Parts: sequence; C-alpha cells; structure tokens
Amino acid sequence: MSPRPRRRAVVENDEFAAFTRRIIRAYARRVAAGDIEALADMVALSENLDAAIGEAVTGLRNHRRRYSWEEIAARLGITRQAAHKRWGGERRDGTGD
Repeated sequence: MSPRPRRRAVVENDEFAAFTRRIIRAYARRVAAGDIEALADMVALSENLDAAIGEAVTGLRNHRRRYSWEEIAARLGITRQAAHKRWGGERRDGTGD
C-alpha cells in the first residue's frame, strides 16, 4: 500500500528551507575563507540539525494524524525500517514504536 498524499498545511516551509540552505552555504564560504575557529561551530550546527530532524519526525509521529513510518520514509527516499531504526527509539513507557 503506497502512502496517501497529504495536503501541506504550511506552504512557507519550502521558502524557509531554501533560505536556511543559503545561510549555511554562506557560512561555509566564510569559514573556508580562513575562519578556522568557526569550524567547530559548523560541526555543532550539524549536530543541532540532526537533533532537529529527530524532533520533527517525533512530532509527525505524534501528530493527531499520526504519520506512519512508511509515509515518513517515502518522503526521505529510505525504507520504513531505516526510518524506524534511525528515529524510532523506545517510547518512555518502554514499549517501542
């Protein structure tokens, strides 16, 4: 069964993501121009982004519509199992997802 398409509630996300990508590329150019001290900050940004993705996936899973692992994985071009392995973890009650 293929994931059913869902209507996007917030259309500004595409523009916001494009803006964010431009900022990150500009930051990389500034670091590449000789600011070696900022390299560690860029790595920290990467860690923050990974944590934010996890938060987004958790929110989608807990949303009142409760997006399935299949729906999330389809948007990312990965398998349902890979998505669950990366972001599934265990619930606070220890039952898993």
